[in-house]
Amino acid sequence: MRLSKDLSYLVFYGLVSAVAFGAAYAQNAKPEVTLAVIPKDTMSIYWKSVHAGAVKAADELEAAKQPVKLIWKSSFRQDDREGQIQVIENFIGMKVNGMVLAPNDSEAIVAPVETAVSANIPVVIIDSALKSAKPLSFVATDNEEGGKLAAKRLGEVLGGKGKVIMLRYLEGGAATEEREKGFLEQIKEFPDIQVISSDQHGGATRDNCYQASQNLLNRFGGQVNGIFTPNDSTTEGMLLARRDLGLGKDKVKQVGFDSSPLMIEALKSGELEGLVLQDPFSMGYLGVKNIIAAINGEKIDQKIVTPLKVATQKNMSEPEIANLLHPPVVD
Repeated sequence: MRLSKDLSYLVFYGLVSAVAFGAAYAQNAKPEVTLAVIPKDTMSIYWKSVHAGAVKAADELEAAKQPVKLIWKSSFRQDDREGQIQVIENFIGMKVNGMVLAPNDSEAIVAPVETAVSANIPVVIIDSALKSAKPLSFVATDNEEGGKLAAKRLGEVLGGKGKVIMLRYLEGGAATEEREKGFLEQIKEFPDIQVISSDQHGGATRDNCYQASQNLLNRFGGQVNGIFTPNDSTTEGMLLARRDLGLGKDKVKQVGFDSSPLMIEALKSGELEGLVLQDPFSMGYLGVKNIIAAINGEKIDQKIVTPLKVATQKNMSEPEIANLLHPPVVD
């Protein structure tokens, strides 16, 4: 079938316009940036939410004609310092354009990060501090304040008196060490609360934390009134150990950190008296936005503090709290 003269003109005009638009877009678009995003692990909801934030930022940058290739990779376990070092070194070898990193040790990861910066690979740190001035920016929770909020909540539900224990997470993890410090400082504001154990570490996994929790509760369970656990694995491990040992909400009050389906269920039932919530989605989002801005020569803030909230059985349905309890995730 032959096209009419008018229709032929319209088709030709449309093709020319499409080619011209494509050429203009290509002219305005920036070169693709390859960005390594290195979490502490890839399995927990917390880090899946960090991933979702990073993907959201990349999508927005793509729409703004700044294509970003995200490579999401972690070491096998959060306590695998050598594994994270190897991941960083591999990305240096790949000559990625930038890194967004959650260091699993504040000191052990300094050398590879500074090597990356020396190789002209800018680095933005998220979640946990690194003892180095070389990274361009740090995006994280005020973790010490988070520990203080947990102490206030635990002191409140205990009525300002009793004996408490704190199960630490891992040695070298800056974020949780700051939470633990904040908790111990703030709990002193309750003169009738006695901390009877604060030197035990749970370990990298929920199973490790469950075993450490059982050991603590077998030793102190007959006298303990309150418990603080500074992250998801310690909170879940302690919660499961309490259940197995029959230390329910009528016997022990527990305040934890972060969120998971198990922890949300326990908050709803009253087994947990509170959860201090971070905003992992914003950390991933701002980490990617910051590193791309820096690569493009823009000035970025050296430190960005993301918000904290305390979820309780009473407020957990409020939109602001519910959004942090159920953050967007990428599987």
